[in-house]
Amino acid sequence: MGDTVRKVYHYATLVPNRPGQAFKVLATLVSAGINLLACTGTPRGRRAQIDVVPDDTRKFNAAVKKAGLKFAPKKSGFLIQGEDRPGALADNLKLLADKGINVAAVDGLSAGKGRWGAILWVDPKDVNRAGRVLRAKVK
Repeated sequence: MGDTVRKVYHYATLVPNRPGQAFKVLATLVSAGINLLACTGTPRGRRAQIDVVPDDTRKFNAAVKKAGLKFAPKKSGFLIQGEDRPGALADNLKLLADKGINVAAVDGLSAGKGRWGAILWVDPKDVNRAGRVLRAKVK
């Protein structure tokens, strides 16, 4: 398997569920030079939750603090990237299943041009063990 795996961190914030609110948060991050590995948004009634996975957590934390944005404490997971192939995600899930590690959530997609990626989220008690099983790099 030629996949690369790295440990990543997830942060979440709530904003009013109105046009332009996600843009304001993302524009603030962009102007601070923050590169996001992943970003999702979900409505939560009158609010919306923005979830981000920054490339550089130190730079992200400094930018968020400076901008006065409030993000919930981080949780960690594993970003897996590689050449797209049948069973790419299943191969990695099997590594964890064989060691009795439950995957709490999966975000996966095709990246185009023959590439794929996924973020696997595991229970906090399993993060270190999952990292060893997946041979994750810590950035």
